[in-house]
Amino acid sequence: MQMRRKPLIRRFFIAMTLIASMGQKAMAENDADVIVYGATPGGFCAAIAAAREGASVILLEPSDHVGAMSTGGLSHCDSNQMVRSTVMGLFDEWHTRVVKDYTSRGLNAPYQPSVKDQALWTFEPHVATRVTNQMLDEAGVKVLTNCYLKSVTKDGPRITSLVTKNRAFAARVFIDGTYEGDLMAAAGVDWTIGREGREEYGESLAGKQYPKKKMKLNGFDNQGELLPLLTTDDAGPEEAGDKNVMTYSFRLCLTEAADNRVPMPKPASYDPAVFEIVRRALAANEKGIGFDLYPLPGNKFDGNNSIGGQFSMGLIGGGNEWHSADEEGRKKIWEKHKQYTLELIHFLTTDLSVPASIRDRYSKLGLCKDEFASYDHFSPALYVRESRRMKGMVVISQKDILETPEKDDPIAISSFPIDSHDCQRIALKGGGVINEGTIFPVRRANPKQGYAYHVPYRSIVPKPEQCDNLVVPVALSCTHVGISSLRIEGTWMIIGQSAGIAAALASRSDAPVQGLPYPKLRERLLAQKQVLELPDVSELATASGFIDAKTLPGIVLDDATAKLTGKWSHSANFKPHVGSGYVFSGAPSDKTAGDGSATATFQIKVPKSGAYHLLMSYSAHETRATNVPVTVTSGSHKKHFAVDQTQPLPSGQHFKSVGSVQLESGVETAITISNHQTVGFVIVDALQLLSDEQ
Repeated sequence: MQMRRKPLIRRFFIAMTLIASMGQKAMAENDADVIVYGATPGGFCAAIAAAREGASVILLEPSDHVGAMSTGGLSHCDSNQMVRSTVMGLFDEWHTRVVKDYTSRGLNAPYQPSVKDQALWTFEPHVATRVTNQMLDEAGVKVLTNCYLKSVTKDGPRITSLVTKNRAFAARVFIDGTYEGDLMAAAGVDWTIGREGREEYGESLAGKQYPKKKMKLNGFDNQGELLPLLTTDDAGPEEAGDKNVMTYSFRLCLTEAADNRVPMPKPASYDPAVFEIVRRALAANEKGIGFDLYPLPGNKFDGNNSIGGQFSMGLIGGGNEWHSADEEGRKKIWEKHKQYTLELIHFLTTDLSVPASIRDRYSKLGLCKDEFASYDHFSPALYVRESRRMKGMVVISQKDILETPEKDDPIAISSFPIDSHDCQRIALKGGGVINEGTIFPVRRANPKQGYAYHVPYRSIVPKPEQCDNLVVPVALSCTHVGISSLRIEGTWMIIGQSAGIAAALASRSDAPVQGLPYPKLRERLLAQKQVLELPDVSELATASGFIDAKTLPGIVLDDATAKLTGKWSHSANFKPHVGSGYVFSGAPSDKTAGDGSATATFQIKVPKSGAYHLLMSYSAHETRATNVPVTVTSGSHKKHFAVDQTQPLPSGQHFKSVGSVQLESGVETAITISNHQTVGFVIVDALQLLSDEQ
C-alpha cells in the first residue's frame, strides 16, 4: 500500500508542476513591458517605437482591423498642408516603404517622400496595410485583434492589468492608442468631450462658428418638426461650448475601372424622405452637394466628406454618443453611418431632383475589387475625427498653436492647420438652414501650411495622482480648437512614436511616466529620427491674425482699441483681418432690426486739420448687414455713412472706401459704428484714415 502511494504522489506533484508551468506560460504570454491598446496610426507607431527601444510589446486592437484610417481608406495623405521637413521618424519611414512597395513591383513611384514640398502623397489601402503589418512584424510586436476593453485594475495610481472580453494583460507601462481615449477613461483619468466656450482658454475659434453661408431653405416639415439630417433649431449661445463633436464619415476607396469595379451596394433600406432637405437645397440652386474625390494610384479615388460642402458624407451629429457607447452600441453607430453613406449615394445617383451631371458622375463609381475583400469592399474604419480628450498636465489650446509655439519639453512638431468639420446643422426659426462648427483652415498663405508648434511631453501624460504608468498620444490633452489641428494621422504617428519611446524608457526605470527625465527622452527621440526644432519660417502667426496694423499707411484703428457697448463677440474665422481678429454683433437667426445698443467707438486726435479718406476693413458675406451706420464727429463737423458689408473688398485690398470726412486737430474725433436698424451681422475689424496727401 505504501509503495503504491509513492507513484501516485509523484504523479500528483508532476501534474501540479505542469499545471503551474502552463499557468506561468499563459501569464507570460499576456504580459509585456509595454501594452498598447488601439492599433490606430498613433497606436501602431507607439508599439513599433517601444519595441525598437528593446521593450516587449503587445498591441491590442478592439476591432479586427489594424491601422484604422491609414489602412482603412484615408489614402490622400494630409501632410501636403504640413511642414513636411518636421514630420519625420516612423511617418517618413512608413511613406518611404509605401513608395518602395510600388517601385519593387516595377510600378511608378506615386510620390517622392524625400522631397519635402506640398505635393500630394497618395497610396492604395492594401499597400498601406502590407507596409504596416511588415513593420509591426519586423519590430517583434505581438498583435492581437478583437480585444475589446472591459475594465482595468489599479493599485493606487498605477494600472496593473487591462481586462478585455477574452483575457487580462499586465504590463509595466500602458499606452492608450485609441481615438476615443477608452483606456484613459477606464483608468479614471480626467477627460472632456465636445467644445469649450471662448472664455475658458481665451480662444476666438471656440464656441459656435458660422463661416458657411445660410441656405434659404425651410428646415421644418408641415407639422413644424425638424426635417431629417437637421440636428437642432437652437444652436445655443455663440460664445458657449457644448458636447458636440465634428462630424464622422467614411473614406471610401472607389473606382470607375470596369475590371476592378464592384457595384455600389444598395442600402439595406431606403427612405426618400430622409433627403427632403437636400431636394429643397437643390431646388434653391444651392451648391456643395456631394462628396470630394481624390485621385489615387491604381485608377482609384478616395471619397471624403467635403469640409466646404453643405450636404456631404458626414452624418452631422451622428458621432456625438460614440465615445460613451459600448461595443454593441458602437457597432450600431457604425452601421448607421454606413446606412447613411449608402443612402446618400443612392439618392445622388437615382433621385430625379439631382442634376443629371451629378447623377452621372457618381453613378460611374463602384467599390474596388482588390480592396477590403473581407469587408465586402467597404471601408472597415469609421473616421473618428474627434472624441474624448484628456485633461492632462498641460492643455494645448489655440494660443499654443498661434502665439506661443515653443515649449521646453517637445516630443513632436505639429503643423496641420486648425481645421474642423461641421458640428451642427440648424433649422433657423426665422427661416433658413445653416451648418455650424466648421473652422476653415487656419494656415500660412504661402505655402498653404499650418503653423508649426511644439507638442509637449506633458500633453500626453495624465496628472500623476490619477495614473502614473499611462501615456496618451492620440486622445491627448488639448481643446477642441487644438484637436482641430492635431487630429491628422501624420501628426498622431510621430506623437505615437514619441509615446512609445517614453513608455519603453519608463518601463526600464520603473519610475512614473511623469518623472521621466526629459534630456534622456530627447536623446532617444533624436536617435529614432524625430525632429524637435521648430522650422525657421518667414511668416509667423500672430494671435490668430495676419495683418499687422503697423505695416499699413495712414492712421489704422483696430477693433481692439474701440470702446464697446452692448453685445459683441470676438472671432478670427474670416481672413485676412487686422490684428488678432474682429468683433461682430448679431445672430444668424435674428431678423429683427438692431436697436442701436451695440456700439463700437474709436476716439483719436488727428495730427492736423483737413480732409481725410475713411476706409473700413470687414469680412464680406451675405449674412452681413447692408446698412451699417458709421458716424464721424470732429469738432463742428459731423457726417453719417451707411456701409453695405455684403459687398466684397476691392481685389487685393484690405479696406473698402467709406467716404471723405473733415477732421480737426486739437479736438477729439469720434467714429462710431452701431447696429441701429441693421439686419444681419455688423462687423468691426479696423478703420483707416488717409489724409489727402496720402
